[in-house]
Amino acid sequence: MRVLSLPEARLPENRIVIRSASLTAQIDPMGAELWSLRDAQGREMMTDADPRWWTGHAPLLFPFVGRSREDVYRLGGHAFPMPQHGFARRECFALEEQAPDHVLLRLEADAATRAVYPFDFRLDMRFAIEGATLRMTATVSNRGEARMPFSFGYHPAFAWPLPFGGAVEDHRIVFEKPEPAPIRRVGAEPGLIARDSEASPVEGDTLAPTHAMFEGDALIWDDLASRSLTWGVPGRPHLKIDFPDTPWLGLWQKPGAHYLCVEPWAGMADLVGFDGDVWDKPSIMALLPGESRSFRMDVTLVAD
Repeated sequence: MRVLSLPEARLPENRIVIRSASLTAQIDPMGAELWSLRDAQGREMMTDADPRWWTGHAPLLFPFVGRSREDVYRLGGHAFPMPQHGFARRECFALEEQAPDHVLLRLEADAATRAVYPFDFRLDMRFAIEGATLRMTATVSNRGEARMPFSFGYHPAFAWPLPFGGAVEDHRIVFEKPEPAPIRRVGAEPGLIARDSEASPVEGDTLAPTHAMFEGDALIWDDLASRSLTWGVPGRPHLKIDFPDTPWLGLWQKPGAHYLCVEPWAGMADLVGFDGDVWDKPSIMALLPGESRSFRMDVTLVAD
């Protein structure tokens, strides 16, 4: 049986490049992971992947977002091992379609995935550059005969600071709408969501992030009004990030690192103390046999 494991190294020659006159993206088939996003001048807008902090770039979170308690989920009286954020990020996607401005990568169930997730799934990941916008669309399909539980999330790490000038402390997240609702944090059990909430750090529609905010791990919105936000320094080129199909959001970094992860989620980790069936998770989604569901995330370079 093939073992689900993360390779020790990823070779640059394996990456796929797509581009327009405004953007160039590199995608690694291992995990269908966005590796690089540069503007027309070659300036990098994603993480430097400094190993002192985190070497990830933009893993896809499937079949579950976040951590299951004790790294095990329960389904119909059976317990299955599941690493944090699922296994898709450790799998090599097949190349289904490629053109200068887009690529389609695919992951399908096999014996190794069925051993830990007994469902006949397909995960298609399409990357397309349209002018100054990188459009990412994940489509999850149930090709089996049983109702399929799942969640999905994006996890891209954008440069902090972005390469357009301005200090780290000048960067802002500006939401589409005011966000007064309380947020969640990671609780006493590592990687699990606290049952209590805390006051929102957003002032109106604006968050001024600091490294200290992330000393307690991610900021998590489970009552999010917005489906769009911007990241950058006011008055300078910045990123507009749209996520119309994902109702939750995480912001995360290792304090002091040179990135900020903007993570639209449809689903999240177990709550502290949760020991029920996966179908009892408040954030779980279901696909009936033959159904599909898509999740889009657009990243647009806005030149002020």
